[in-house]
Amino acid sequence: MKALIKSTIIPSSVFIWIGFVGAISFMEAWIKFQVTELSLPVGLKVGKLVFHALNKVEWTLALIILIYLFRTTGKIIKWSNLYLLIAIFILVLQTIVLLPILDIRANAIIENQNLPESHAHIYYVAMEIVKVVTLFIYGFNYHKNNS
Repeated sequence: MKALIKSTIIPSSVFIWIGFVGAISFMEAWIKFQVTELSLPVGLKVGKLVFHALNKVEWTLALIILIYLFRTTGKIIKWSNLYLLIAIFILVLQTIVLLPILDIRANAIIENQNLPESHAHIYYVAMEIVKVVTLFIYGFNYHKNNS
């Protein structure tokens, strides 16, 4: 039983993480703006709430993975964890840099302010794509090497 838990907890957490990002970033975020009755300000308020909740879920899953890795191997910084560490670095950038920028922009749009063009949203989406790819590679490799 212990071997089963050891071989499944990390890949399960990784693929659940991918599922959350895929469902929110690549589905919910786009679909809600197809509802014609949903105003832009309301959509942005919902989006802020959902993306902050997603960020908390991502940090929870990342911490589960990191704690489990540390408890089982005593090391987190190693080549076999490179793709995981890239995903976590992206999560740090999104949390510290991009989410606050996007929040400020969303609040300004909600308040009908004119804003200069920004590429922050494009950077966020690009980082989501890279994060999902790196998590997939890490999860696949972990499962392959530990089954």
